[in-house]
Amino acid sequence: MAEGFDADAMIERFRERAAGVKRRNLPPVAGEERRHFLEQAQLDFQDFAMIGDAEAAMEDGVLHLSIDLRPPEER
Repeated sequence: MAEGFDADAMIERFRERAAGVKRRNLPPVAGEERRHFLEQAQLDFQDFAMIGDAEAAMEDGVLHLSIDLRPPEER
């Protein structure tokens, strides 16, 4: 699988997914369902954005993702 794998393309797809979550329309739900939908959207965005910000390295067939969680001013 490592041969032909493009980690940068994978990371770009996660960036696109994060942007897609932000553009996602709110379905016609209310109350508890609405709260759950919004919480899930936030988690989806967070997960996709973190992977989208990752630096990738392939070492001996193992994909390593490095994600700097420090605030931008501390990087």
